[in-house]
Amino acid sequence: MDLKGFERLGPCHWRLAPRGAMRVPVEIFADEALLQAMDDKVREQATNVATLPGIVRASYAMPDAHWGYGFPIGGVAAFDPDEGGVVSAGGVGFDVSCGVRCLLTGLPVEAILEVHEPLAEALFAAIPAGVGSTGQIRLSDSEMDAMLRGGARWAVAQGYGEAADLERIEEHGCMAGADPKAVSAQAKKRQREEMGTLGSGNHYLEVQRVAEIYDEATAAVFGLVRDQVVVSIHCGSRGLGHQIGTEYFKEMALAAKIYGIVLPDRELACAPITSPVGQRYLGAMRAAINCALANRQILTHLTRKVFAEFFTGLSLPLLYDVSHNTCKVETHEVDGRKRTLYVHRKGATRAFGPGHPELPEALRAVGQPVLIGGSMGTASYVLVGTRESEALAFSSACHGAGRAMSRQQALKRWQGREVVESLARRGVIVRSPSFRGVAEEAPEAYKDVSAVVDAADRAGLARKVAKLVPLVCIKG
Repeated sequence: MDLKGFERLGPCHWRLAPRGAMRVPVEIFADEALLQAMDDKVREQATNVATLPGIVRASYAMPDAHWGYGFPIGGVAAFDPDEGGVVSAGGVGFDVSCGVRCLLTGLPVEAILEVHEPLAEALFAAIPAGVGSTGQIRLSDSEMDAMLRGGARWAVAQGYGEAADLERIEEHGCMAGADPKAVSAQAKKRQREEMGTLGSGNHYLEVQRVAEIYDEATAAVFGLVRDQVVVSIHCGSRGLGHQIGTEYFKEMALAAKIYGIVLPDRELACAPITSPVGQRYLGAMRAAINCALANRQILTHLTRKVFAEFFTGLSLPLLYDVSHNTCKVETHEVDGRKRTLYVHRKGATRAFGPGHPELPEALRAVGQPVLIGGSMGTASYVLVGTRESEALAFSSACHGAGRAMSRQQALKRWQGREVVESLARRGVIVRSPSFRGVAEEAPEAYKDVSAVVDAADRAGLARKVAKLVPLVCIKG
């Protein structure tokens, strides 16, 4: 990326002052090497976001930022409805509420290594993965609407998990304001047989070893112990979320013209928050968030069943579940006063700091777990939100490494079978229905996740707690 015009505010904090049609500055959190490695599209797209009506404070980009649809992936922007603020499908992302949840096992790594291969095979058999994958659940029309309204609470009521899980999920497992009527019949049809499935792309279920602890006190509160094993699940709202994004993008492209919103890029299609299309999109998006929360809850239930076959009496309690493709109504202090804002986080994770009232009581004193996913052979991280993050970027942090090359470029460089064999030699068992998908998601196709996490830590967005390395990866 061309750094011309950027002012350095800190070791991992850069600012581009408003110019032209920009209403607010662009602020990017990255060290110099990460910033220079970002494609110029990040600068262009973050600048475009800064021109949208009602945007507050700045257009932000996280350390893992890369080119996306309209908004950069890793983009954060908050809008005030009282100042003509907008909501954008491209600012949420098409995989609505894609997110990560982490389960604690309490098992030492040696216990997993004793059943390494059969455990991998059992998880692969139990967890449907890949493009078009379907599960064992078939929802009727009324069950679909109930799921879209209830999220993980619905799933727990159906027997997929425990009530205690809900305290450790964003929105306590259910996003208020969901409107199943705003979700099209086609979106519901696409989801009818996809509950309890991983999907494709960078979605996965990983059995991981806690390799390093950076903050002993916070790790103890989180239940993380060096050389014990956790399970991480990364997936979203599957076909339903993608259909909602596609349909409302088209509506918003028309709405922008009707409301006189000048778009520097058609992919920034948006509508006023208070408009009919804006309100319908929010109702549909919240239903998709609930779909993702229910989906990850069902996958948790399936995972617990598999582990119970190998380890008697194991409960796998939930550490936390947090999404990274959402628009949330939150209260933040801006210019000395509290304001109700619609915070878009596309490929960015909410990172509430200590004392936030929305956090479960058991975690409130230390802050929210921030779960940063890796890619098969690379590490994942657990961070914790900071007090200063609200002032920096509306309590937001990165969500992963971010792609360093396209899927097509990855396919030209790697063969899926070779990637699987290479990882096996490193002690990581990968199971996937598609060697092509494995090649597209080769670890080297992503930025250095450790560098991204270090930048988030140094910037004060979130603080490192633990490093996780994969033992088994069930790949979509």
